[in-house]
Amino acid sequence: MSTPPPAPLPLRPLGRTGLMVHPLCIGCAALGDMPDTFAYSVAEEQALATFGAVLDGPVHFIDTAASYGDGESERRLGQVLRARGGLPDGFVLASKADRDVHTGDFSGAQVRRSVERSLRLLGIDQLQLCYLHDPERTTFEAAMAPGGPVEALRRCKEEGLVAHIGVAGGPIPMMIRYVETGLFEAAISHNRYTLLNVAADPFFDACQRLGVAAVNGAPYGSGILVKGPGAYARYAYQDAPPAVVERARRLEAVCARHGVPLAAVALQFSLRDPRIVSTIVGVSRPERLAQTMELARRPIPEGLWAELAAVPPATDDPEADRWR
Repeated sequence: MSTPPPAPLPLRPLGRTGLMVHPLCIGCAALGDMPDTFAYSVAEEQALATFGAVLDGPVHFIDTAASYGDGESERRLGQVLRARGGLPDGFVLASKADRDVHTGDFSGAQVRRSVERSLRLLGIDQLQLCYLHDPERTTFEAAMAPGGPVEALRRCKEEGLVAHIGVAGGPIPMMIRYVETGLFEAAISHNRYTLLNVAADPFFDACQRLGVAAVNGAPYGSGILVKGPGAYARYAYQDAPPAVVERARRLEAVCARHGVPLAAVALQFSLRDPRIVSTIVGVSRPERLAQTMELARRPIPEGLWAELAAVPPATDDPEADRWR
């Protein structure tokens, strides 16, 4: 008898946007060829093949940004979309409006240019979801000022260039401040809610309280929790401190005793949190899609979670490394 195909991923509402998305989201940063960030390159042919696999795959939520390869991720994705006659029905495509990566300009006019370039590169008429990206590159006051980036993004929504707006950034107090404005329908935190660092805990509480769709990016800490600390000792796109590497090794050893891949536990740590609507997982080649689905569905003994919680934190800083 043939093995039946796995059950499809459930759809869930993306906050108050009206969009329905999967609990997994495919991140496209590496597909823009960003060796300075990821320490490896992705050639165009490989990226195009991966985008094709994504559009044929079971996860219908895609995340990119204007700054990923300074437009290269969007250009490559747009090339595949044009060849296929546009975004397939049922897919949700999110991008992000960015500063000028060459000059640092993060004005309202630049955000408008960023959105317009994204539409042009992707070959679409409207972004279903567009986040204000990395607002830590400016001040909250400058971003919220009349004529500033937030107003420009809201104007793009009023004009129909963008259907829904969000905010995606790093520092947690800053991100909470943005979601508390009530202006954003979705928000991304990245590299701050993993097996190694749960500093985003109060951010997800704030999103839940305010009805903002919370999305968690980089559950593998940009690679250390999927490739393992021995093969890829980098966290949050830079060399990991020795204490973080040591904690990752201890976590990996616990998982090995239970016969479960560290990557499966790292991914499901995010997927099992009811506050998180979707988890962004970056891919760099077609086979990563099937591997990601296997990790998401891998059975994990309940006792494993308690054993992981007993592993000492990497530092004594309660904000940098907390385990609930």
